[in-house]
Amino acid sequence: MPATEARVGGAAASSDLSWAASLQELLRDLPGLVSDRVELLSLELQRAAQVLAQIVALVVAAAILGVTAWLALWGGVLFAMIDAGLHWAAASLLVLLVNVLACAAAVARARALAPRLHLPATRRHLGVPVPTPATAPPGPTQRMPAAAAES
Repeated sequence: MPATEARVGGAAASSDLSWAASLQELLRDLPGLVSDRVELLSLELQRAAQVLAQIVALVVAAAILGVTAWLALWGGVLFAMIDAGLHWAAASLLVLLVNVLACAAAVARARALAPRLHLPATRRHLGVPVPTPATAPPGPTQRMPAAAAES
């Protein structure tokens, strides 16, 4: 019986030593593991920055080409209206009116989408109060209530 207890105690001591050795090995390797991951992150961020710069350059080029095409299109429409017998001033005014209406529609849509930038679902989930029209500070187009304006 005493021999069995010695074997069990020896196995427990051996297990403790192997666990401690594994922990020491892990602590010894940890800086290398972390530095490898940090280096990988650094390299990927550098590559992402280069790609982002290329994307921005391509978007600027596309915007310039798009504006050029838009001007050419409306120039053609303007000349077609003049050739059709419309006075040049009236044709120019009509082109301007269509562009202003399209601009107003785009601005209205952008303003309708702007509240989504407040991340309302995330803020609700995190417990951060979400500004509502009643609690939000008045913007340039909102009027202050008469009671607040008097004080």
